[in-house]
Amino acid sequence: MTKTEQLFDDAISLIHARGSQYGHPMPQHSRIAQLWSAYLGYPITPNQVAIAMALVKISRSVESPEIDDHYKDALAYLAIAKTCHEAMQDNDFDWKE
Repeated sequence: MTKTEQLFDDAISLIHARGSQYGHPMPQHSRIAQLWSAYLGYPITPNQVAIAMALVKISRSVESPEIDDHYKDALAYLAIAKTCHEAMQDNDFDWKE
């Protein structure tokens, strides 16, 4: 397995582990979006929360590019952004708390 493949594999494992621990990411990211929206004074969506978190990880990788977790976490957050976007488009998905 290449290092890139291992990175993706690690990101997938992280997503599954967090999913087992916290469930679907939509309720958590929706709650964060509500908090950020109130603080910033304009609406933030759950998928934008995940994208912003990916950007935090990307920013950290600039300071310490040798730390693999930054890349793994960024990949995982981008996957979560897509998952949240799909949940927001699915009228049958019950994600509200």
